[in-house]
Amino acid sequence: MKSSTSPASDPAPGDRAPTRPLPQATLVSRGFWASGAEGVLSILRCPSCRAYTHPPTARCRVCHGGELGYEPVSGNAVVLGFTINHQQWLADFPPPYVVAVVALVEDSAVRLTTNVVNCDPDVVRIGMPVRVVFEKAGDVYLPLFEPDPGRADSTDPVPEPLDAAPESPAMLTSRKFEDRVALTGVGQSRVGRRLMVDPVELAVEAAEAAVADAGLTMADIDGVSTYPGRTASPGMSEGGVPPLLEALGLRPTWINGAGDTNGQAGAIIAGMLAVSAGLCRHVLCVRTVWEASHAAMVRDGSWEPSTGRATHMMEERAPYGAMSAANWIGIHASQYFHRYGADRSLLGTIAVATREHAVRNPEAVYRDPLTLDDYYNARIVTTPFGLYDCDVPVDGAVAVVVSAVEAVDGCPQPPVLVEAVGTHISERLSWDQGTLTHEPQTWGPARHLWTRTSLRPADVDLALLYDGFTFNAVSWLEALGFCGPGEAADFLDGGRAIRLDGVLPLNPHGGQLSAGRLHGFGHVREAMLQLRMQAGDRQVADADVAVVTTGGGAPGSALLLRRA
Repeated sequence: MKSSTSPASDPAPGDRAPTRPLPQATLVSRGFWASGAEGVLSILRCPSCRAYTHPPTARCRVCHGGELGYEPVSGNAVVLGFTINHQQWLADFPPPYVVAVVALVEDSAVRLTTNVVNCDPDVVRIGMPVRVVFEKAGDVYLPLFEPDPGRADSTDPVPEPLDAAPESPAMLTSRKFEDRVALTGVGQSRVGRRLMVDPVELAVEAAEAAVADAGLTMADIDGVSTYPGRTASPGMSEGGVPPLLEALGLRPTWINGAGDTNGQAGAIIAGMLAVSAGLCRHVLCVRTVWEASHAAMVRDGSWEPSTGRATHMMEERAPYGAMSAANWIGIHASQYFHRYGADRSLLGTIAVATREHAVRNPEAVYRDPLTLDDYYNARIVTTPFGLYDCDVPVDGAVAVVVSAVEAVDGCPQPPVLVEAVGTHISERLSWDQGTLTHEPQTWGPARHLWTRTSLRPADVDLALLYDGFTFNAVSWLEALGFCGPGEAADFLDGGRAIRLDGVLPLNPHGGQLSAGRLHGFGHVREAMLQLRMQAGDRQVADADVAVVTTGGGAPGSALLLRRA
């Protein structure tokens, strides 16, 4: 289908056209961004197996052959999931607007993140037939989609989501590296909103507390692992390994600092592997965030944000105003609601229950009681997420010491043992090309976890599930097998199942939704405190086994921890 090129396709009737961040076209993607000049959408296609591939890449997604070339497609698609964004992420991109994932009619496994335009956002629905319309922005042609009047009465079924939960590989040997390590120390820095403290100082506070908690000195630390390293976005790292070594005076035998790992706890898993391989005896793992202070500095003009073109995974998202994981995960939540008949009460149950736990936690950022009425009355950020569905940006750091199991004798604190880890990547590392019913990268690690232990979900006493948004926790609950797909609402039982005296206490510290976004490491710390029986008023009775998940999206991991 040949489409007209529109210089101003409004995201909502009556609104001015947004000023969009421009994508940085790469050697392989420039054909995609230029194809709209002729009014025709073109997608890479394999000359051998004839499969389409998107986002643009050098190899076929099916047969992995090379020499792909751009071929025109009809421009017809169907909406698979969407979110109506109400948050002003960008100064010149006014809300509300619809961010959607659409599937091409030629191949429903090929999806585009885009905007649905030229209609009232409230009429957008899953299964809506749409057609491409291009908007010229600088030197690129952005494919947007509008309702297709010629297919308005289409009864085509919504394509089934991809199977992202194949069987995980079995263990290669009965000897597990997890049996050779223990978590011996944990520490946390000051945590708060807009502390305006240098992030390296926060990292040092947490590191010193963790090393002392393990009964060690810095001279005992021979490995350092941090996430996501020196290339992180501002506000999301202390700067990686180099400033940590300088500030702590360390000369380790092994280091690790990377974002391409299995969730935030991938830094801890890497430390476990180094210890189990004999490279190190004690690895210090650190996670630092200073999002709240960074945001304040941007607002007052003391930190100038980057204004360059959108690169890497933001190349396909920023031009459509999809600036936050709230947008990306909101799309998945919409598909879940559509397929399983759930609604916001499912998400509200988690927000209210975990706030009840935060009331008992003197360290939590938000401790005022929260009701379902409060939840429903809060402003919408991006559907279906309101304010209380989103975690709380804070400044703070958490550190964990991983030790060889032979070195735990004499530790002042009870060691926490590692029963199993789950790290399997079972789908494409993408926010829109894999499963859409759940947060991506939850099913693989969850299934993998249970292949490395004889324990089962019924043996777990408490769950520390990553909750950047309420729907993350829903995805992990079902992926881990505490209930079946679409069964979370029944499992939660109005919140009774996940309270401190329930069958599966969830995030007893309040999680990131109320205690603050310590980016996964806060969940590891809480699991350690619970298993050491040191959680105070929020202590779960008889806590012997805890499951911890971090990340999800691209990618994630799961840990099964137990009391010694």
